[in-house]
Amino acid sequence: MGDFDKIWREHCKDEQTLSEYALAMKNLADNHWTKKCEGEGRIEWCRSVCQEYFLQGGMKRMLEKDEKSAMLAMGLSAGAQPHSSMPRSMSPLGKMRLLDVGSCFNPFLKFDEFLTVGIDIVPAVESVYKCDFLNLQLQQPLQLASDAVEAFLRQLHNPIDTLPAQLFHVVVFSLLLSYFPSPYQRWLCCKKAHELLELHGLLLIITPDSSHQNRHALMMRSWRVAVESLGFKRYKYIKYSHMHLIAFRKVCVATTSDLVSRNYPEMLYIPQDFHSNEEEEECADVPVQARSEFEDDQVAWGFTELPDTPYDSDSGESQSGSLPGFHELEDPILLQS
Repeated sequence: MGDFDKIWREHCKDEQTLSEYALAMKNLADNHWTKKCEGEGRIEWCRSVCQEYFLQGGMKRMLEKDEKSAMLAMGLSAGAQPHSSMPRSMSPLGKMRLLDVGSCFNPFLKFDEFLTVGIDIVPAVESVYKCDFLNLQLQQPLQLASDAVEAFLRQLHNPIDTLPAQLFHVVVFSLLLSYFPSPYQRWLCCKKAHELLELHGLLLIITPDSSHQNRHALMMRSWRVAVESLGFKRYKYIKYSHMHLIAFRKVCVATTSDLVSRNYPEMLYIPQDFHSNEEEEECADVPVQARSEFEDDQVAWGFTELPDTPYDSDSGESQSGSLPGFHELEDPILLQS
């Protein structure tokens, strides 16, 4: 509770604690996660999604699907041939330009197919730039060829306070958003990622959750609606034992101006926004009350968000309105308000 901007500024000033934390996280990743992930490595998942999307035709398939949907919506024949030009991101890429936010120890640096820029408020290794992403300032996009953009990224200066827009093919939020003390700050990060991505680029969000798949299905649905409001469409979603992993693709250059007034930022909530440890202990012995018929419908509808295969691809089309009586923006269960 309180002034979240002030809380964040004070947090960022506590460099001694943050440095200790960064080293502890690096130790945890080096000595625990890499050895015990049992096929559920978050970094490997990010890499495989990028390879499939950029290098193995995933983007092309999604664009063709988008065009067919648009043609059907306009009443054109589904058999007509697509005529859109190939976007710049589908041209020979060189290296995939990847921004790893909250990187700590720069895990993507070992992969040759990426030109990685890792940023963190207090890095654990020298290859990561010091940067407060929440307060990063954006400039006009660079009007340069791909090789010149790569040269620009290789010559960045530490710390990073500003970056040009539309600079990256991939932005990664790995175990990042839940650290922010308010939904609005999480939403600002997603908005900034949208501005930093090229058209058709990928935003990869990984957030912790050790619960069973359907416990927070409504929360993940809420996240999807909030992120898609910025100009994304969901590309892939999977639930691992201890985290959700979601890939969004940028489908439009700009976002509308009324997003805050429509409650989208509040939809990026986490359970900790509403319950303290003391509250949870007090409620532990309270009997569970029976659900209403409406709440039963909500739970049933929530199952539509669950992944049914290791790689759950979909068109990213919104499914709002598929549940009778469900109002996406005003629903009190979805917004937890």
